[in-house]
Amino acid sequence: MAPPLLKLDDIRLTFGGTPLLQGANLSVSPGDRIALVGRNGSGKSTLLKIAAGLVEPTDGEVFRHPSATIRYLPQVPDMDGFATVRAYVEVGLGPADDPHRATYLMEHLGLTGDEKPSDLSGGEARRAALAKVMAPEPDILLLDEPTNHLDLAVIEWLEEELIRTSSAVILISHDRRFLERVSKATVWLDRGETARLDRGFAHFEEWRDKMLEEEERDQQKLGRQIVREEHWLRYGVTARRKRNMRRLGELHAMRQKHRSHRGAEGVATMVASEAAESGKLVIEAKNIDKAYGDQVVVKGFSTRIQRGDRIGLVGPNGAGKTTLLKMLTGELAPDAGKVRLGVNLEIATLDQKRAALDPEESLAHFLTDGRGETVVVNGEERHVVSYMKDFLFKPEQARTPVRELSGGERARLILARILARPSNLLVLDEPTNDLDMETLDLLQELVAGYAGTVLLVSHDRDFLDRTVTSIIAPEDNGRWLEYAGGYADMLAQRGGKKLEDRKAAKVASSGNGSGSTSGAASAADTQKAPAKKLSYKQKFALESLPGKMEGVSAAISALEDRLADPKFYERDPKGFGQSIAMLDKERATLATMEEEWLELEMLREELEG
Repeated sequence: MAPPLLKLDDIRLTFGGTPLLQGANLSVSPGDRIALVGRNGSGKSTLLKIAAGLVEPTDGEVFRHPSATIRYLPQVPDMDGFATVRAYVEVGLGPADDPHRATYLMEHLGLTGDEKPSDLSGGEARRAALAKVMAPEPDILLLDEPTNHLDLAVIEWLEEELIRTSSAVILISHDRRFLERVSKATVWLDRGETARLDRGFAHFEEWRDKMLEEEERDQQKLGRQIVREEHWLRYGVTARRKRNMRRLGELHAMRQKHRSHRGAEGVATMVASEAAESGKLVIEAKNIDKAYGDQVVVKGFSTRIQRGDRIGLVGPNGAGKTTLLKMLTGELAPDAGKVRLGVNLEIATLDQKRAALDPEESLAHFLTDGRGETVVVNGEERHVVSYMKDFLFKPEQARTPVRELSGGERARLILARILARPSNLLVLDEPTNDLDMETLDLLQELVAGYAGTVLLVSHDRDFLDRTVTSIIAPEDNGRWLEYAGGYADMLAQRGGKKLEDRKAAKVASSGNGSGSTSGAASAADTQKAPAKKLSYKQKFALESLPGKMEGVSAAISALEDRLADPKFYERDPKGFGQSIAMLDKERATLATMEEEWLELEMLREELEG
């Protein structure tokens, strides 16, 4: 086995209060690709900075191979003092490094090198920083959230680049799919200590759960052993004083170990406040256009969004996802076409820039809007401190200003406020940014189980696959298409073809009843298919499906009411299980019917011009 390029042994660091790191270890050998994972605030970024030599530990040993080159990507790159992006990127090159490598990386990351750093967006600054650290092809790459603010095309390119690189890589990321593809080993930082799994992130969560279960069993055993020793101390034989004093000392040590044990961090509790049910039709857009000067952002887009749909919007940075989202929700008027919103809509919005956050406002004031000390959630009045605990905030943080929070804490705070507002339409623009994986899991469950409708912009492929029912993606010249299913389903449906070619094929085949029209088509997008009529079978299905869907919806509501009875399981466990299975089946049936009806309705519109 090759000697390590970097080794951290028994690293300890305390900023006052509970130690941040207390015995952390990290070893990096040539060719390693390590995912460094842990909760927000567990010290991952700090450990990476110690590895890079930017932070000195309180105690422990740090070994860096004298000839090894190390490059570190921070979460927020500092580009002050550089006239152009090229100057910033090339400053990281050594005398023996190839300057053409920097040009290659900038081109693939969508940069010319002539941009001024002060003019860059968050995504462009992240791409410039990636080019800077990757250009020298260092022995070790330390990457802190490299996918933040990147679009899907760049994330997928970066995956391939890191898989091919000869550099050893340590990376922190909340993007599951990215970690699964890139990593070959996983280091878990938990309560100041590290544990290593010599397998990629895909195997981590199962291994972590087993470790936590073993830890809990060990604590229970220790507790029982303390009880036995205390019983012996009170009632056991006391003739041999020396032996008794030893056992008494062991009992004190066990008690101290039990008291000082830091249990695993809790998980947030996320429940969305539900408003009254919206109308069945939530949003209808017909041939909407939007342009800024000569730049066409949206052209001829049509869609119909119904109650219960969960729609994901994907595409490159600057493609117009946020613009399309604002038009669909009525915040921005289209240049042409029409958007109709359904009745009884209560919208809760999480914007990408977290604009609602005032850095000087306290957490309690932000959550209550300055109206006392209580928050109303689903009609129940709760003290703001109690509600904060659901999102892993400590009681003493109630008066803390927002500026003191980490990125992950800010993300949790704004989610806490949004979810307290009654809603039946959630609009989430990049909701996964800065959240740790445990909180992401909860947000995923909330979105997937939300009773209303969800519009979601995200670059997290795994999150999209687990939550949305359809994807809206851009093609050239401002045209957008809608695909049934998640991100992986979208890729499968595209089949390597250009979007406009696939869309034309769909429209043509649908007239024969042999294909589907899940894309939101318009006359401006493609040449019109020859005028045809719906077949008798298609027309009958279009007319009869709404009634059938209402019947299935009623059956679902009845099952949900039955399962809501807290005593149902105790009274009839078998019936409870059968009801859950039946509910899943009815929901799947409803989803199939809704998809079929939507395809037929869109086909009817297409054929009628």
